Order: sequence, then structure tokens, then C-alpha cells
Amino acid sequence: MKGQYKNIHEKLIKACKKGDRKAQFELYKQYSKAMYNTSFRILKDSAEAEDAMQDGFLKAFQNIDTYSGTVSFGAWLKRIIVNTSLDALRKRKVEFEDISELNLKIPEEETSEDEEELNLKIEKVKEAMLLLPDGYRVVLSLYLLEGYDHDEIAEIMNVSSSTSRSQLARARKKLLELLESNK
Repeated sequence: MKGQYKNIHEKLIKACKKGDRKAQFELYKQYSKAMYNTSFRILKDSAEAEDAMQDGFLKAFQNIDTYSGTVSFGAWLKRIIVNTSLDALRKRKVEFEDISELNLKIPEEETSEDEEELNLKIEKVKEAMLLLPDGYRVVLSLYLLEGYDHDEIAEIMNVSSSTSRSQLARARKKLLELLESNK
């Protein structure tokens, strides 16, 4: 099984590949809350997040034969949900600032910002994140909450890695400004 991910839902996935609706519903029950939260962090709208999550599950079940088992089912599904949510966000015509041609030097990781962020209360951070512009919020969510790296974010959002890094740096700065102003 080299290169294959040990899948805890192997029987359910095999049943889904045969069109078993009960198996699909079981996977839906197990993953829907987490996938809704992922979608909501991107879309910032409950109804849109619900729609994107439903569309994502539908796409996943329609294309379950493409699931190869090289990653966990949850990671595969999350990627579909993220892409579906981003498609919904793009329909709102979100503009991402591409700075790849500007040759700006972007600082990698600043530990002082990370330390300050860790000291802030979770609820205030969540509230402040909802106030961020869509582009900033999406990059921040994908990087910090979903665990994607800049190359993956760049691929998902169809931007350069440097744009992802700069959007993250700007999102962190804006988030800190929002949190400081709400003290």
C-alpha cells in the first residue's frame, strides 16, 4: 500500500462508488459540519456556505471514482469544498491584487505578529476575520485554518505564490489593526 493513504471509510467509499445512497448519507453526516465551517470561512454567508457545501458533496459523489486514496477522504473532500466555495466567491467578482510584477520584498514569517495573535481571544479574532475583505479572509483561512501552504493557495486561487504571501501578510496586518481598534 505504498503511496496509498489508509482510509478509515474504505467500506463506505466502495459502497458510494456502487451508488449506495445510504453510504453517501453516512459520509455526509460525518463530514457536513466540518465542510460547512470550511465553506463559511471562505464565503462569510450562511446560505451561500450551505449551497457551496451541498454542491461540493454532489461533485464529490458524482466523481467519487476519481478518488485514488493517495490522501484521506476528508482531505480530498475538503479540496472540493474549498474549490466550490472559491468558485462561488469568484462569482461575486472578488478582485485579488497580483503583485508578482512589482518585485516587492515580502517578509517571510514575523514571530512578533504570531505571538500577538496567539494572545488574542478566539471570539474576537473570529469576529474581526468576518470584517476582512474577502481576498484577505480567504487566504488567511486557507493558510491558518485549513493548513494549505502558499503554493497550494496559489494553485487554488489561480494567483502567484508571492501574491498569496503578500495577501497573507496584509491580512494579518489588517486583522491586527481591527483587533487593536476593538480593544
